[in-house]
Amino acid sequence: MIRRNKRILSLTLSMAVFTTMFMSTSFITKAETVSLGANSEITSNASTESAAVATNIALNKPATSSSVTGGNIASLAVDGNVGTRWESAQGSDPQWISIDLGGSYNISGVKLNWETAAAKDYKIQVSTDNKNWIDAYTKTGGTGGVENITFNSTATGRYIRMLGTSRTTQYGYSLWEFEVYGTPDGNTVNNVDLGPNVKIFDPSMPSSDIQNTVDSVFSKMETNQFGNERYAFLFKPGSYNVNVNVGFFTSVLGLGKTPDAVNITGAVRCEADWMEGNATCNFWRSVENIAVTPTYSSNNLAPAGTLTWAVSQAAPMRRVHIKGGLSLWDPLGTNYDGAWSSGGFIADSKIDNSITSGSQQQFFTRNSQMGSWNGANWNMVFVGNNGAPTDDNAYPSTPDTVVSQTPAVREKPFLYIDDSGNYQVFVPDLRKNSQGVTWANGLGQGTSLSIDQFYIAKPDTSTAESINAALSQGKNIIFTPGVYHLSEAINVTKPNTVILGLGLATLIPDNGTAAMNISDVDGVKVSGILFDAGVKNSPVLLKVGQDGSSADHSANPTSLSDLFFRIGGAAVGNADTSLKINSNNVIGDDFWVWRADHGTGVGWTVNNAKNGVIVNGNNVTLYGLFVEHFKEYQTIWNGNGGKVYFYQSELPYDVPNQASWMSNNGTQNGYASYKVADSVTSHQLFGSGIYSYFRDAVVSENNGIEVPNASGVKVHHACSVYLSGNGEITHVVNNTGNTAKSGNMKQSVTDYPNS
Repeated sequence: MIRRNKRILSLTLSMAVFTTMFMSTSFITKAETVSLGANSEITSNASTESAAVATNIALNKPATSSSVTGGNIASLAVDGNVGTRWESAQGSDPQWISIDLGGSYNISGVKLNWETAAAKDYKIQVSTDNKNWIDAYTKTGGTGGVENITFNSTATGRYIRMLGTSRTTQYGYSLWEFEVYGTPDGNTVNNVDLGPNVKIFDPSMPSSDIQNTVDSVFSKMETNQFGNERYAFLFKPGSYNVNVNVGFFTSVLGLGKTPDAVNITGAVRCEADWMEGNATCNFWRSVENIAVTPTYSSNNLAPAGTLTWAVSQAAPMRRVHIKGGLSLWDPLGTNYDGAWSSGGFIADSKIDNSITSGSQQQFFTRNSQMGSWNGANWNMVFVGNNGAPTDDNAYPSTPDTVVSQTPAVREKPFLYIDDSGNYQVFVPDLRKNSQGVTWANGLGQGTSLSIDQFYIAKPDTSTAESINAALSQGKNIIFTPGVYHLSEAINVTKPNTVILGLGLATLIPDNGTAAMNISDVDGVKVSGILFDAGVKNSPVLLKVGQDGSSADHSANPTSLSDLFFRIGGAAVGNADTSLKINSNNVIGDDFWVWRADHGTGVGWTVNNAKNGVIVNGNNVTLYGLFVEHFKEYQTIWNGNGGKVYFYQSELPYDVPNQASWMSNNGTQNGYASYKVADSVTSHQLFGSGIYSYFRDAVVSENNGIEVPNASGVKVHHACSVYLSGNGEITHVVNNTGNTAKSGNMKQSVTDYPNS
């Protein structure tokens, strides 16, 4: 199988721009929408005007307008200062000013403090979605001044606007202050602005509206492998009927305490139609904390009741309940031979029926429950599961590696809504010797952090300086979806800091620095980030602990979850090393570390990168480690006590000749993918697959794995695979194992040393 040089389709898409009848200028629509119930009604044409008595819920809220004159912007009408004002364009009708209240309110009235240029005829309108407006009050023959207006009936919505249709003067419309009065809707969530690329859905929204939104995003993202767009779909607790097709750089997340708090009947699926059933490029997407009742059939091998999640690397499924079966491949018609897939990662999930791996070359499943598992190719690793294969002794005839308990892991932090309607980030506790999911009896063991403890980073406004300033003040960070160009490294220096990315948020160092440095402190949690190399060479993209770190963090280790690294592909990128772990006791959970073999800025002398991962710390544990195409050793392990559960690696395709690819001071063919230093006395590797496709020259790699011959160093279940092309992998580990080459595709070693 040669996956990256297959034809990759391109699709040019256009996006319709929505405008409303009275919007003469565009404005940003917030992601959050809270719809009226099916039978909700708002009464218009209130007939009384009286002094409003309540808190001004519009104070300092985001405001927009149809037009502006002289710098008198809309926000000046909600700043509480009667000396500043909003002013529209002159001599033009209609005009409007709109306020986003940030949540759903039962609005009882407004207070309008007009400047001389007032409205003669106008409406006060309310909306739940910033698109469809309902009249709450209508005025004709107004003369300006201060108008205290109480509605006959409360109007429920998140957005409110004054729509002026006739003026008292030849000028425009001008308000010193636009005050709004009301109380929170009993079902409201105290909302947070997560930016325009986070789409938040409420079960009261029409299913057709949700479907249109997710379809629109998918049409942009199905083939958008190297674009800059990023999205996250957040579903509030409740039930939905929707079919979500998940494209590149899209995350689907439930906001409940458990996956079952959000149930989607239909699908949250990933297919491979864009590559005619070939799923080997279905990267960079995720699904988390959600339940799915599958009713959609993706292909003739996945009937209704079976969800299709045909993915490769960097596409995790976490904390998910599939109320049916799960298929991990997507053949197009009966083209089964072309329906390749190269995943994958599932953790903390429950699949009621069978999981079918199909064409998956390899897969890693941890702390999950399943009805059964069907299928195997080269390297299937199961750690801490219920219902998974149990026979670890049939290898290599059955390529399963089974570990009954997970020695130590901390699940990824996630966003949820608590019982009071507040956004929280839940940080799971460290678990030892665990089996099965964390959420069988509720939220699970851990700590909830209120959203106000987080700096909400946005790609258009946040900088490395502003992020570092927030970190220095003790804030945690949420990176909203987007691409962040960094002038300097982000420095995480305080213990227990939480860094959470949404929608595959991407960090690019522009000036040859690291993208992120983490100090040698306790309990840092970093998750959901893509580290992308810049044009200027970086010594490292993510460094965990300073060089020479020595502190013991066994009681509260740093944990790294769903972290992905890219050198080239979207643009030219250069970095000596992607990930360097110097701290002790670090736990890593799902890494794809990739020197690009296709896309833009790709070539032996173009996207330069020596090593993918270097581990110097002691007692570091990694689950689901994927490292590919680096020019020298893919992974170097210098620390003692290391454990790796699942390793997958493709060697570089583009080696120009053997002389360019020699290790041990030029005496040995090629660089081992997995290199444990001679000084190491204790190390364990469970379930490894290393693959070759030497595209451009006849070259050999002597060993896929090199480890010291020490009693405490063990390799359990390792294979070498010749995919296609030229050359060979001569041995699996330490001159042991047969040659993987044309005609002898896969070679395995059950244990090294064999004792």
